[in-house]
Amino acid sequence: MKRFLSNPIAFALILLMAFQAITNGRYYSLMDWLMSTLTLLPGIIIGLSFHEFAHAFVAYRCGDPTPKLQNRVTINPAAHIDPIGFIALLFIGFGWGKPVMINPNNFRKPRRDELLVALAGVTLNLILAFLFMVLLWLLYKYAIGFMLSDLGMILQDILISIIFINIVLMVFNLLPIPPLDGFNVITQIFNLRNTEFYYRVYDKGFLILMVLILFNITGRILTPAVSWVYSTLMGILF
Repeated sequence: MKRFLSNPIAFALILLMAFQAITNGRYYSLMDWLMSTLTLLPGIIIGLSFHEFAHAFVAYRCGDPTPKLQNRVTINPAAHIDPIGFIALLFIGFGWGKPVMINPNNFRKPRRDELLVALAGVTLNLILAFLFMVLLWLLYKYAIGFMLSDLGMILQDILISIIFINIVLMVFNLLPIPPLDGFNVITQIFNLRNTEFYYRVYDKGFLILMVLILFNITGRILTPAVSWVYSTLMGILF
């Protein structure tokens, strides 16, 4: 990710998105922004930490000791949160964790194992979304009185944020654009690693992603996809 941020065009696009986020009138006051941020923080920390942990754990189990040597096989947020990516996520709705470094040469079956590593993060995000929705369902079923209280409503907002953020991380990372996991998935499925297409797209991937976000093209994809996943999970329990 730092390689992409060193590109002045990419950095300018991020600043432009930040300016839009600040001036679009999304929040009415500083207190409104602060309360919204505090509600989102648990979901951001949980979603990013477990996403990166899943990559590290699966890579380690597939034979690569690199994540273990870098102390990434842990759910400790300090090992996975990138400060700049975290701040960007708070202010512009787009951010990242510290990428897990892997060495595919250590994998027993490189194509299969790279595919498993690429899918690990989004899979765990989906599992977390479902588990927190189960928790929300249990609270409504067995503690409805508490959930209708002021404290219960705050807890509900936090749980819903955790659910939504994990779903968003899952769907967003499945987009087939580098440096997202979706690009690694299609790379392994179609064996694109040594093709000219792979290197051309990978080299410009972050700029492509920035433009798509800036013009809300990703939003048009994410909104219906996230809503569908959320509704599907809701339909299972409620």
